[in-house]
Amino acid sequence: MLSLTINDRSIEAAEGETILAAARRAGVEIPTLCAVKGLAPTGACRICVVEVEGFAGLVPSCSYPVAAGMKVHTHSARALDARKTIVELLLADHPDDCLYCAKNKDCELQDLAESLGIRKRRYRSSSQPVRLDVSSPGIVRDPQKCVLCGRCVAVCNQVVVNDVLDFGARGAKARIICDADRPMGLSTCVLCGACVEACPVGALVFKEQLNCMPDGRVQTTRVTCPYCGVGCQIDMHHKDGKYIYSTATAEAAELQPNQGMLCVKGRFGLDFLNHDGRLKSPLVRKNGQLEPVSWDEALDYTAGKLAAVKAAHGPDAIGFLSSAKATNEENYAMMRLARGVIGTNNIDHCARL
Repeated sequence: MLSLTINDRSIEAAEGETILAAARRAGVEIPTLCAVKGLAPTGACRICVVEVEGFAGLVPSCSYPVAAGMKVHTHSARALDARKTIVELLLADHPDDCLYCAKNKDCELQDLAESLGIRKRRYRSSSQPVRLDVSSPGIVRDPQKCVLCGRCVAVCNQVVVNDVLDFGARGAKARIICDADRPMGLSTCVLCGACVEACPVGALVFKEQLNCMPDGRVQTTRVTCPYCGVGCQIDMHHKDGKYIYSTATAEAAELQPNQGMLCVKGRFGLDFLNHDGRLKSPLVRKNGQLEPVSWDEALDYTAGKLAAVKAAHGPDAIGFLSSAKATNEENYAMMRLARGVIGTNNIDHCARL
């Protein structure tokens, strides 16, 4: 461990730790657009620059390691002026359709502009209009809103390890590209959606978000994904009783089975919830017709039928099929029902069929 000073406060930090990490651990918040927890720092956005005594220039705190005796000022006039200038340059090329953007009130660039007191643009845009990329079945790319923070690239390459996204071109023409500059829908994208959740602005959004601008009626409910036994945690966004879209649960992500990630099924495969033909209660056949009943009645009916078959033909006349769409705990409970209650080993799993 070594000692340094941040904003005239002495703190301890581990050797090799970045200034940003040490500051955050000490409760000092330094804004950034490019840093992603747990991933290699890129220093792309320069929003997190700080002033270090004895250094001629400002230092990117997300990528610069601490040193013993270092004296850091995170919100000096020089650092704040640099941040404000960088944000103003980003806003110069950024569309001003915030009220209609799916990320309105959840946009990190918007928050930065507010915190830095930016009310008008000082710089003119030199960029040319760029078309939306709507080729993907689930994701919309708006290159005009991209701030080149590189978070989508880092997540795609280091977490998902799919290597679809990368930087293309140089200088003022730099942009994020898919594969060899192909439309996202024609690339090797697996639609995990990690890039969308990593994006701090509205450059990457889910298509479902475009039909539901942020308002107080959109609610979030945490559920367990029904598609396999991993137990991925999902935040389902719904409005007026209708499902809209899904995101990975970010709260305590490192403690969850999916660690803040989702596959294409968990991300885009839950729209069946809005289908008119979806079963919403158990059905029991009465007088030749399937009729909705309570769960208690359905379970009593099923238990009675199983007991009757067991009494007439023995336990091995009964077989059980479990499902990969259930959790591991539910599959274990099914096994205990078959072997411990009914007394048969006739149980199998759909993943083997």
